[in-house]
Amino acid sequence: MSLSPTPPLGVQLGAPHAGVDPLVSETLKTLARTVRSFQLYLPNNPMHVRAIDSARAAFVALWAKMDSIEFGVTETEFTHEDVPVFAESDRGGESLPWLFYKDGIRSFELRKGFEMKELPLFLGALKAVRAQAGGDEDLVTLFWECDFECMSYTYEEAGGDGYSAPGADLLRGGAPAGVVDAPAGNEKDAGTYGPGSSQFARISDFDSTLYFLEEQEISYLHQSIRDEFAGDLRPSVAAALLDTFETQADPTVREEICGILENFMLVLLSGLQFRTAAFLIRECAAATARAEGVLPSHKQRLADLVDRISDPATLNQLLDALEDTQLKPPQQDLVSLFTQLKPSALTPLVSHLVRSRNSELRAILEEAVTRLASSNTLDLMALIGSDDEAVSLEAMRRAGDIRSPAAVAPLARVLDAPSETSRAAAVAALAQIGSPGAMQVLERGLDDSDRDIRLFVVKACAERQYRPVLARLERAIKDRLTRDGSSNEKNAFFEAYATLGGDGSVPLLESILVPRGLLARKEDPMTRASAAMALGKLGTERALDAVSKALGDKEIVVRSAATRAMRGST
Repeated sequence: MSLSPTPPLGVQLGAPHAGVDPLVSETLKTLARTVRSFQLYLPNNPMHVRAIDSARAAFVALWAKMDSIEFGVTETEFTHEDVPVFAESDRGGESLPWLFYKDGIRSFELRKGFEMKELPLFLGALKAVRAQAGGDEDLVTLFWECDFECMSYTYEEAGGDGYSAPGADLLRGGAPAGVVDAPAGNEKDAGTYGPGSSQFARISDFDSTLYFLEEQEISYLHQSIRDEFAGDLRPSVAAALLDTFETQADPTVREEICGILENFMLVLLSGLQFRTAAFLIRECAAATARAEGVLPSHKQRLADLVDRISDPATLNQLLDALEDTQLKPPQQDLVSLFTQLKPSALTPLVSHLVRSRNSELRAILEEAVTRLASSNTLDLMALIGSDDEAVSLEAMRRAGDIRSPAAVAPLARVLDAPSETSRAAAVAALAQIGSPGAMQVLERGLDDSDRDIRLFVVKACAERQYRPVLARLERAIKDRLTRDGSSNEKNAFFEAYATLGGDGSVPLLESILVPRGLLARKEDPMTRASAAMALGKLGTERALDAVSKALGDKEIVVRSAATRAMRGST
């Protein structure tokens, strides 16, 4: 691209052309100020945050008039439709156009949405290339690593002969440096002591009566009285009633005790006496097992105590009441009660867990659900297929936490669900379970339509050293990734293939990195760079020999990746 002509006298550099919206030039000026602030101030500085916010506001105003904009790059200017819209004549480290031009970028396009997630990445790349002026990194490579979705650019070899462009040594920059004095060491306070005790006996040293109690005896009595009045008599009452139930075989007596215990349970729940309620449930089961001649009706009435609490309607009322109650940890009493419940209580417990805003109650439900799910895996598996997505997601997380192989089949069905959130939770649970059956099902996620899910699956297979996935990885590399995969996805798949395949993966990766023969298909630079990084990650002698063949490649991205791969292996 030819250099823009020198503006005539009287025209200010960077002044917008009459045919270009002035908002374009103002947006670039705001961006240049943000670049300088991003470099000068630390992230916790208000000026750092204010500069990014001003740049975002400028882009929002620009997107109100257009959805995208393309700029040309010269040594001193950014142009739009061949009209200069921003200029900085200084070819040093502070010149934004020169920073792009010296690394070979000749044009770039920004699209709507760039100001949200990608603006900090853009600013970080500019800061990094300024900070390491003259180093191995260049702006093209840093932009490639950012994997932008709302920014694209074209580039050519800077200088045209493999050497840095003239003036590159002028690039300066970096984060500010400062020294904070360390706080002085704490000084120990010098202790002072009062006068020594008298050498003469005092009358107060002797008790006034012959049988006066010692100090430790008085403390013991006081503590015993406090313990007696502070003790909870409810467990003793429950134990006495159940002892009577066991020893008295008269059906009339046992009938009366059953009625008393039913009312007693209501009193305990209304008074938040969960520990005693759990004790009563546990001891009722033990008493009916030990007692002789218990009528089926009496046994059923005592068993109904826990069934009534486990009933979803009753349990939901209890949980709603606890939601508005301030609970102070630890609340092992409530956990003890919940773990005594029947498997039917798992559904309301999980449902309330995912919706509760009471942090204390959530902690209790977390522990209770984990214990109940561990002993009732079949009920937990049923919740994975729940129509309530929040309940299903929580059930999948629990299945992964307890690493239950029984969850593999229902999780496999979730992989066909239309919801990306559900499929992501399913692959995460399968990776946690990690059994051969789970990994075999997890392998299906490599063909998922969502890129994040595919990335998670391939990384999980590499971490688990799941070698049966090699054939699917090789097929993906040959048939899909070399055509339309993103740089992040290519890196992940290629590295996993190299890690699992060892030296057996070198021929395929080398054929992508350094194609041989006149008729051999040459992949794009990004794909070849990913192959170089994967071979460097493998780090064997055969792999590094293949990487060394790309050190002189004419593509800057490939050459830079090969250099980094060789450096990282040493």
